[in-house]
Amino acid sequence: MKRLLGVILLMPFFVHANSMVIWDSARERSIPIEIEHAVGESICSLQKPCNVAFVSAGNKVPFTQYQFLTKKLNRLGYMTVAVDHELPNDPPLSKNGDLYQTRIENWQRGADTLDFLQQQLAGRYPTYDFNKLTLVGHSNGGDISAWLANSGKGYVYQIITLDHKRVALPRTEKIKVLSVRATEYPTKQGVLPTELEQKKYGSCILEIPNSKHMDLSDYGSAAVMSEAKHIMTGFINGLPCDSLRRNGQ
Repeated sequence: MKRLLGVILLMPFFVHANSMVIWDSARERSIPIEIEHAVGESICSLQKPCNVAFVSAGNKVPFTQYQFLTKKLNRLGYMTVAVDHELPNDPPLSKNGDLYQTRIENWQRGADTLDFLQQQLAGRYPTYDFNKLTLVGHSNGGDISAWLANSGKGYVYQIITLDHKRVALPRTEKIKVLSVRATEYPTKQGVLPTELEQKKYGSCILEIPNSKHMDLSDYGSAAVMSEAKHIMTGFINGLPCDSLRRNGQ
């Protein structure tokens, strides 16, 4: 049995339903993921590949607990890849000192994982476009996504963060940026683009009134999850940022 398990862990992929573990031999790291295909994926082809979104969870939130967004993305024609960044042997996320400095190791590890998945999955799913990638991340998963988006990888097309707190969003016209904000906790200065920068780069920062940090996960209130889906859908469909609020919020 031990020998069989070792063989499985050395395979690049092993699959159970939509769940999969990918082995990164260079880092000797297993990467659990959950894939959901685009609804109506028969329209995806080599000539017209469908979109892909990598979804990164907040610290201590199970990586599969963003169904309120992934199901919507699937209906919008996206494959979603939910990524588990927190393995049992990983050091815990730092809670002391200058958190920007002490968490860099965590963000870089997460960015390396997403970069590895982009390379590995592109060949496995040729009818999806991994060179026009959407990064979605809540809290620390948003920090990981922003860290990768700032690394200069040409395949990052857009980033959608859900109340991330510490890594600055890209300031560039080359990457579309949406950040949905909760009102519960403050955000580190400089993370979000100023109003002038938003106009310059076309980024969109929207706060949901009276919302909590965990509302932007499957544990949230129905009203906040509905509003977040509405904002994300409008952003993906190319609507102006000012038009994405409902009821004048």
